[in-house]
Amino acid sequence: MSILVDTSVWSLALRRKAAPSSQEETLRHLIRDGQVKIIGPIRQELLSGIPNQKHFEALKSHLIYFPDTSIQTSDYELAASFFNLCRQNGVQGAHIDFLICAVAANNEFQIYTTDKDFLSYRKYIPISLFEDNYPGAKE
Repeated sequence: MSILVDTSVWSLALRRKAAPSSQEETLRHLIRDGQVKIIGPIRQELLSGIPNQKHFEALKSHLIYFPDTSIQTSDYELAASFFNLCRQNGVQGAHIDFLICAVAANNEFQIYTTDKDFLSYRKYIPISLFEDNYPGAKE
């Protein structure tokens, strides 16, 4: 099973803190199991806003181990369809969120996110959200 990891989870895992979060522990397991997927727009979000060039280069070098999943024309078209369908049902969302949903749907990936908006999207579009189920993950 492949898991497309959203910016929200990467951000939690990459923050410097005393104790690792359950999401960080789960992400570590997913990385060890070779299940983690990333797309270019998520990489861009992660690297954006880092004012310190040394930190930017360090993060960039860590992320290089995760090749981008290719985004096809069909992914952009499906993302637009997902956006339209959700909007027709009163659910607003970011374009990047719907691109994540489309890439995941077209590649049969689960989405690992802490962004609650994806719970609303799931009511109207065929996406599968990854649930923390590793030891130490919060229930």
